[in-house]
Amino acid sequence: MAIEGTNSVTRSSAISDHADTFAGMPSQSQRPITSGQRRLEGKRVAMVVLSGYPADPRPRRAAEALRNEGMEVELVCVANHTKATGACSNGIDVVRLPIKHARGGKLSYMYEYSAFLAAASAILAVRSLTRHYDLVYIHNMPDVLVMSSLVPKALGAKVILDMHDPMPELMMTIFQLDQESRGVQLIRRFERWSLGLADLVVTVNIACKRMFGARSCPPEKIGVVMNTPDRQIFPFRAPRVRAAAKNGQAKPFVLMYHGSLLERNGLDLAVDALAKIQESVPAVELRIYGATTPFLERVLDSVRSRGLQDRVHYFGPKRLEELVPAIEDCDVGVIPNHRNAFTEINTPTRIFEYLALGKPVIAPSTPGIQDYFNKDSLYFFTPGNSDDLAKQIEYVFLNPTDAMEIVARGQQVYLAHTWEQERETLVNLVSELLHGSNSH
Repeated sequence: MAIEGTNSVTRSSAISDHADTFAGMPSQSQRPITSGQRRLEGKRVAMVVLSGYPADPRPRRAAEALRNEGMEVELVCVANHTKATGACSNGIDVVRLPIKHARGGKLSYMYEYSAFLAAASAILAVRSLTRHYDLVYIHNMPDVLVMSSLVPKALGAKVILDMHDPMPELMMTIFQLDQESRGVQLIRRFERWSLGLADLVVTVNIACKRMFGARSCPPEKIGVVMNTPDRQIFPFRAPRVRAAAKNGQAKPFVLMYHGSLLERNGLDLAVDALAKIQESVPAVELRIYGATTPFLERVLDSVRSRGLQDRVHYFGPKRLEELVPAIEDCDVGVIPNHRNAFTEINTPTRIFEYLALGKPVIAPSTPGIQDYFNKDSLYFFTPGNSDDLAKQIEYVFLNPTDAMEIVARGQQVYLAHTWEQERETLVNLVSELLHGSNSH
C-alpha cells in the first residue's frame, strides 16, 4: 500500500479543499425551497415500514425527502416504545400500530409479519376510499408488505418497494439454512412476486441491484439509493495523523466497533485479533457500542476468560449524536464480519460514518464493499479471518501517514455518495415514476 510522496500531497490538499467546500454547504433541510423546486407538490404518498419512526433512518429520510418536495406523507409503522396512536411528526402523518418489532424465532417472525401486513393493508384500503394516493412506498422486510398496496394500486397509485435487505440471504444467515432448502426457495418466490408487483424497486447498493436483477426482476426497474450518513450528525473531517504519545506514556490505540452485536457481524473476530497483537501494539484497546445481545454476553465471557477485560470495553447503545465523539476519539474503525450470504453483499453504513470523520477503516474484502472501494481507499482483510484482521490493525498502527492517505481516498468515495446526492437520486426516481422521464 505504498503511496507516492508527490501524489500524497496532492490528494491530501484536494480532499482538504473539498472538505472546506462541503462543510459550508447548507443541508437539504436548510435550503429554501421555492414552488418551482417542489417537483412533487400536491401528491400524496402512503409509506409502510415494519420498524419504528423516526428511529429507523432510511424510512425517515425517504419520508422527509418526499415531504420536502411537496408531497403529503402518511406513514404506517410499529409503535415499539412510542405511544401507539396517530400523530404528526415533523410534518408527516404517522400511524403507529401496537405490534412489537423484535428479533426472535421463525414463528415470532411469521406472527409479526402477518399481523402487521393485515393491519397495514386494512388501513391503506380504508383510507383509499376517502383520499387518493399517488404513491405507495413500501420498505422491506418482509417483501410481502407490498401486498398492503393492492387496493391503492387498483385505484391508480404507483408502488415503490424499497429493498433494504435481501430476505433469502438474511434468513439463510440467521437460521443457518441451505440455499436450496424449501424455506429459502419459498422466500425467493415471494421476492420475485413482490418485486413484480412494484412499479419501481429501490435498493441500497450495486451488489443488491445485481442480485435482484439476476433472479427476480429486470435491472432497468431497479434504482440504487445508498444508506450514507446524515451530514448534520456526522460532520466532514479531513484525515489527521494520530497524535504522538506524551510524557513517555503509551497512548491507547483505540479500535472501535459500533452497530448490531450479532454473530454475523464478527465482534468475536475483533476480540481474537486484539489478543494476537497485544504484544506488538502494547496499548491497543477495543471499544464496543451497541445494544446488548446474547452473542455479546458470550463474547464478553470470552474476554474475561482470556484476561482481556482491561483492553475490551463495552459502552452500551448510543444515539448517533453520541457516537460522533466516540469515533473522533478512536484510531481505526473495524467492520469484522464473518463470511456469509448476507455480509457478502452488504455495504455497511458504518464505513462511511468512520470516513466522514476522517478515520481509517478495516473491512472485509466482499463484493458489496469492493463495488465501491479498492485497496487504495480502504484496508481489507479476508472475511472471517482474525489473523488477517490482526495484520491489518498492526499495519495501520505502524504506518499512520499511509493510513491518512488511504482515508483521503476513501473520503473521495464517500463524497461521491453523500446523502444530498442520494436524496436527489431518490427524488428523481419518484418524480420520473409519477410524472414521466421529462419531470426534471
